[in-house]
Amino acid sequence: MNRKLKTEEIVRLSPEEFAAADKIPLVVVLDDVRSLHNVGSVFRTADAYRVERIVLCGITATPPNAEIHKTALGAEFTVEWQYAADAVAAVSALKAAGYVVLAVEQAEGSVSMDDFVPERGRKYAVVLGNEVKGVHQAVVDASDACLELPQFGTKHSLNVSVAAGIVIWEMAKMFRTR
Repeated sequence: MNRKLKTEEIVRLSPEEFAAADKIPLVVVLDDVRSLHNVGSVFRTADAYRVERIVLCGITATPPNAEIHKTALGAEFTVEWQYAADAVAAVSALKAAGYVVLAVEQAEGSVSMDDFVPERGRKYAVVLGNEVKGVHQAVVDASDACLELPQFGTKHSLNVSVAAGIVIWEMAKMFRTR
């Protein structure tokens, strides 16, 4: 039988070690995400897999915020983040900085996460959208491509923090094996 580890037995980076640690070449962009709990959850996942940074756009709330902290559990202090009022401008800036920008969206010509293979030496940004409307069409248009999570049930939609978790995990696995 397996014994659960106690918190003090789990090897963790200090905030200072986290800041100095190598990050995966991935930026997560949140386009008008309204739920502060979703924002906090994305911070926590970004910390777990050492995402480079998060860009919070439009109506997406920013730290410091008690509701974000409730789910981030302090990751809002370790993961680098920035605010951009306009997601299209944020995508343009990322592209100008050499990032390949992928909107996570069901769209014509989207690439399945199952088939996506990042190019060695490239930096990536993934854009996740509003809980109801998804990624705005103007942001999809500004992106280099769309990345789609395959789904097999009746809903064909996921909570934005769940979708972010899947994409971040899959990208982290890909970057660690290269």
